[in-house]
Amino acid sequence: MTALNARLCDHLRRLYPEGDHSALASELIQAMGGPQPLSNITAPLWDQRDAVLISYGDSILTPGQTPLASLSRFIRRHLQHRFTTLHLLPYFPYSSDDGFAVMDYRQVNPSLGDWSDVATLARQMTLMTDLVLNHCSSRSRWFEQFKAGQAPGRDYFVTADPGEDLSQVVRPRTSPLLRAVQTPQGQRHVWCTFSPDQVDLNFANPALLIEMVKILRYYLDQGSRWIRLDAVAFLWKQPGSDCLNLPQTHEIIRLLRTLVEALAPDTVLITETNIPNRDNLSYFGNGNEAHLIYNFTLPPLVLHALLSGSSTALRRWQMSMPPTREGTAYLNFLASHDGIGLRPVEGLLSDRDIDAMANRMQAFGGKISWRSLSGQQPRPYEINISLFDACRGTLLQQDQWQMARFLCAHTLMLGLEGIPALYLHSLLATENDQQKLANTGNNRAINRHNWSTVELEAALIDPSSPRRQALEQLSQRLKLRQQQPAFHPNATQFTLHLGESLFGFWRQSRDRRQSIFAVHNLSHQPQSLCLADLNLIEPDCWRDLIGNQTLERTDASLTLAPYQCLWLTNQ
Repeated sequence: MTALNARLCDHLRRLYPEGDHSALASELIQAMGGPQPLSNITAPLWDQRDAVLISYGDSILTPGQTPLASLSRFIRRHLQHRFTTLHLLPYFPYSSDDGFAVMDYRQVNPSLGDWSDVATLARQMTLMTDLVLNHCSSRSRWFEQFKAGQAPGRDYFVTADPGEDLSQVVRPRTSPLLRAVQTPQGQRHVWCTFSPDQVDLNFANPALLIEMVKILRYYLDQGSRWIRLDAVAFLWKQPGSDCLNLPQTHEIIRLLRTLVEALAPDTVLITETNIPNRDNLSYFGNGNEAHLIYNFTLPPLVLHALLSGSSTALRRWQMSMPPTREGTAYLNFLASHDGIGLRPVEGLLSDRDIDAMANRMQAFGGKISWRSLSGQQPRPYEINISLFDACRGTLLQQDQWQMARFLCAHTLMLGLEGIPALYLHSLLATENDQQKLANTGNNRAINRHNWSTVELEAALIDPSSPRRQALEQLSQRLKLRQQQPAFHPNATQFTLHLGESLFGFWRQSRDRRQSIFAVHNLSHQPQSLCLADLNLIEPDCWRDLIGNQTLERTDASLTLAPYQCLWLTNQ
């Protein structure tokens, strides 16, 4: 038995106590392409030059071009050298949820393009692909097989007795958990965590696990290097439990990490777990689960800080965040194709604070999505709004500081420990798409606009357009970030105490040569920064990277304009 086979057997014993673990391990190794030649890959998986662009395949549309080709052209014209990785949201045939109800895992949605278009994007940047593990479409071939009682699909889905006590199951939706389906064996009830069209897959069946590993290998063969494990926290089902973050779920992630480290060592696994912060952090394991975890707490806390003008909750949380160990990192983001999740701030913000924030977002044109709680009134699950519109004002009123507030949010995120990820519609300061919301009835559609290339390019040559202003300013700050060793995703970070309206942290490069003090005015009023509070090293010459200004030795304080940010460096 090889060392890899033995390690896989350890995982499999915890998942499937019965069975031939050695034979299963061998099948998993073959599913990943079999034993590989020894790799000479020693380069780190990331550094300060890394940034992720998040986009749907049809975010930019050009007549006579496939949407994927149109996206590729836009990246080449406007984003070259600013991003290293593209998170291309599900580009497979689907039946709902804008791609996350996958009908065929091995095909490209013909309305977007084909595998040659995907290959072109993979040559431009490292490609990040969603492995939608928890569920698939009710119109998939597998589910058709389930309904017909045919292999292999008949054993691929979770079923439950509606008489069982499932009251503890945690849901991100208010739709019924079980759906009745007629089969040759009679009526059965399939498990649907997210919607009746998204039927949960049964990982208690090792054959399904092997099939998913084959799909993972297929994505790697098609050019993907980063794999996002979608909705993975819900993966394992155990009636009588909350069916969230179960030990078997973590074991499957550890198994996948073992496989990719041995057979595809340049692969990065990312867990997508929109859950309270402590649970989210558990997906690092002991450095043996996810390489990257989404920093889900960051978006609602940054938004709250800018709406309230107070750094208190954000600072308290940041002080509690553990530094990441070698080989792991946070994936920082402020907006995505989904809404701004509110579960991650449970215990960090009061219900009153959350409700005030949700009410203000509705005043700015946003929507609220809800989740069910057993025996209780539904609670807000996420805010659905474009980030640019979320920055229209404060908790008190709308004001003239929208762009400044918007840039402050991103500048804060770009400086933090971790790898930054920017949603294309944030990069372009896209506003709420009320028409798409009305057409689809889907709250999340409000932040999933489809740009016409003609319309977008016209906006990008207009100096007064928010599109041009956002793209220019964010591109400049991304370029600055790439040049600073102190912004390495794993460089040292300490939170600063600068008063309620200022949020700051100190970063130091891994070789200790560069320091950066990142300071942000979270309010619509000017704020004074006492330089003595930063404890700047006296002999060094300090300058602000963003404003390109050098501090005078006689300066005792600086005044920050509303939402102004400083990156003070000694290099």
